[in-house]
Amino acid sequence: MTTPFPFTAVVGQDDLRLALLLNAVSPSVGGVLVRGEKGTAKSTAVRALTSLLPEVAVVPGCRFSCDPASPDPGCPDGPHEGGGGGTSRPARMVELPVGASEDRLVGALDIERALAEGVKAFEPGLLAAAHRGILYVDEVNLLHDHLVDLLLDAAAMGASYVEREGVSVRHAARFLLVGTMNPEEGELRPQLLDRFGLTVEVAASREPDQRVEVVRRRLAYDDDPAGFAARWADEEAAVRQRIVAARELLPSVRLGDAALRQIAATCAAFEVDGMRADIVMARTATALAAWAGRTDVLAEDVRQAALLALPHRRRRNPFDAPGLDEDKLDQTLEEFAGDDNPDPDGDGGGPGGGGGQPEPDEGPADDGAGAAPPEAGEGEPAPGGAGEQSPVRAAEPFRTKVLSVPGIGEGAAGRRSRARTEHGRTTGARRPEGALTKLHLAATVRAAAPHQRARGRSGRGLVVRRDDLRQATREGREGNLVLFVVDASGSMAARQRMSAVKGAVLSLLLDAYQRRDKVGLVTFRGSAAEVALPPTSSVDAAAARLESLPTGGRTPLAAGLLKAHDVLRVERLRDPARRALVVVVTDGRATGGPEPVALAARAARLFAAEGIASVVVDCESGPVRLGLAGQLAGELDGTAVTLDELRADSIAGLVKDVQRRAA
Repeated sequence: MTTPFPFTAVVGQDDLRLALLLNAVSPSVGGVLVRGEKGTAKSTAVRALTSLLPEVAVVPGCRFSCDPASPDPGCPDGPHEGGGGGTSRPARMVELPVGASEDRLVGALDIERALAEGVKAFEPGLLAAAHRGILYVDEVNLLHDHLVDLLLDAAAMGASYVEREGVSVRHAARFLLVGTMNPEEGELRPQLLDRFGLTVEVAASREPDQRVEVVRRRLAYDDDPAGFAARWADEEAAVRQRIVAARELLPSVRLGDAALRQIAATCAAFEVDGMRADIVMARTATALAAWAGRTDVLAEDVRQAALLALPHRRRRNPFDAPGLDEDKLDQTLEEFAGDDNPDPDGDGGGPGGGGGQPEPDEGPADDGAGAAPPEAGEGEPAPGGAGEQSPVRAAEPFRTKVLSVPGIGEGAAGRRSRARTEHGRTTGARRPEGALTKLHLAATVRAAAPHQRARGRSGRGLVVRRDDLRQATREGREGNLVLFVVDASGSMAARQRMSAVKGAVLSLLLDAYQRRDKVGLVTFRGSAAEVALPPTSSVDAAAARLESLPTGGRTPLAAGLLKAHDVLRVERLRDPARRALVVVVTDGRATGGPEPVALAARAARLFAAEGIASVVVDCESGPVRLGLAGQLAGELDGTAVTLDELRADSIAGLVKDVQRRAA
């Protein structure tokens, strides 16, 4: 038994409650993404929604939940006669585990029977079970890319396709997609993010009285779940009846031209990509009116729809915080306000959202005034302090060259380094270990062909046995652990230089986000090194730590390398299949501790001895360069690139491209 739905209201989650109820009224809104810190009852609220949904009528015995009034003509359990009698059952909430396999999601086709007997022996997956119900993904931001692709296809087409070497099965898969996530663990893939109609930010209440009430209700539920549910039964029944009434009213709700202009102007003013936001806002505003028992959409419905449908569509990169400027929203709605009656006069103003305010200025440009001279006095603390410089802002990020780990790995699917994966181009075949998932048809036929006479083949069919089956081996891309080791010493403290360094690291972080990597951040300055950010999937957390990074003091290069080595040792125990790429950002100087240069060289050789891939980003500047970063790269058995060479569109890259084309 789940905790009753009203439990979540006391945590300040009114928007979450409303978003879920609107999707119950109109599933075409497109689902809900719930973002929030841990322990904020996200999953509790989602699971409680199931008991509020009206029952669904299904064809008896159909594993795909066909509607008896209009059954799916392509249903694998069909054909069903339209208009026949049906049975009712409660709406389902199907949970998709983050670590689920592809076959668990879409269903499994028995390849052996398909080849040997020519029959489609299909076992439905979670998409079939979720049809006409809820598909819930907890920690949706951690979902593997190949499962995300399948979800996107099913959400776009309303159907799921399972294909194995020319044998295919199709069934309807229309569901309400609900996901929950903790942003600290990484952001969501943009394509999937846009598929969620609405998004809600939740946080635990800071009001002691509300927190007391939450604890009291939780304890009461634990002591007597049945009695606690019975106490809220009347209120849940009233909410369920209101959902049914709103569904019946929904077709009668009129979305007037004035409201449509406000929707279009709002989406234009906030510069959202594509047209999906406009459509979602229109459906949400209509559902809001039906939920309120009205047949006309008002400006207040449009405003609430914008607050639910636009925040997650405003992000341009993973470092942008989701949100909406409500003052700008109100100004836009006011400028394009028209007659909310069914017959507007049509003079709501011109297009383009002219009421929008300019984006906040990024602040005055840093001209370097008052900064310490480059390379000067790094080893001497400033009078009255440790020589620490205030943090500087990162320069504008740029597109970087692809950095990868040599060889072929077997880590989690991603987009950086070569790896043996379940998805990618076929490179060979092998005997399956366990269940067959990716058939190599040609290899299977070659294995079975020599034995056909001995097996008594008499017809056209190929006699295939289990030993003949061959699993396709495939090569794709994996995600890596990109560990940044950043020099924050006095030799890096010149403002223009450190701004460029931060801009380069920020660019690499963006690249890591796009390639599905984990990232970590180690910094060193003064007399020690510290782990500014343990390995995580949240690149925006790394960007935040980078932005506030102070500089100054000596350069304990060896301490930074040893700290990074220790981080990798611990991470290998947690995730042994994920290979690491160490990116050392420094000018190569070593001035901290006794014999700093020799100690740094010995620390670097640890990485080389263990075959850890490394790249040194050379930050040395000025007309006279010592080449110390290049020497460090040699000790690491890695490569060295300058800040300019790191750019994908650098002059050096253009020259090499011209030479390649000429050859």
